[in-house]
Amino acid sequence: MVQDACLRALKYFESFRARRGRAHAPGCSRSCATPLTARARSTRAGRNGVDETQHSGAVADEHPEAALLRADARESIGRALERLAPEFREVIVLRELEGLSYKEISDVTGVPVGTVMSRLSRARARLQEALT
Repeated sequence: MVQDACLRALKYFESFRARRGRAHAPGCSRSCATPLTARARSTRAGRNGVDETQHSGAVADEHPEAALLRADARESIGRALERLAPEFREVIVLRELEGLSYKEISDVTGVPVGTVMSRLSRARARLQEALT
């Protein structure tokens, strides 16, 4: 509504004639605040080239607090991974982040599958311990 009011105020500023000391912007705000029908919304979307119904969902889904908490969690996990011994960090990254199977991890690291499973179990336990 504020953007529409500002655009309207700028668009019609040349033709504005102050009456009885009224300001131009509040009048535009009141005009933009009136309830819009679905038809008026689609007309307005066509006029400014943006379909608000199509683009507003992505913004509404992303709550700032949730984004901050996710970023904080990523940072905490990254610090915890850095503190793991290299052999544990290697297997947990290959399994959890890269999605490799135990056999593929065994081939990459050059250790038996049983050792991969053992290291992965210990790596998960140490990572969980570091995060709590």
